[in-house]
Amino acid sequence: MEKQQITCNGIPVRLTADLSAETLQTRREWQDIFKVMKGKKLQPILLYPARISFRFDREIKTFTDKQKLREFSTTKPALQQMLKELL
Repeated sequence: MEKQQITCNGIPVRLTADLSAETLQTRREWQDIFKVMKGKKLQPILLYPARISFRFDREIKTFTDKQKLREFSTTKPALQQMLKELL
């Protein structure tokens, strides 16, 4: 694979990955929730470093941990039902 330099407005940009064990573990913990949301067409994405974002009720919601998602889902019965065994 050939390395290419990435630039922004002519200035070289260096990209690095955060592969800490904690970040990788947190991202793994989102995977089951991500799959369910994807199946329900909520357009989930995993954001850096380990947040989940998805579209619900015409809004984009972002959560950094399962507890915050759990608290939000209690106000949204459809979402709570969808994720009941994962949270």
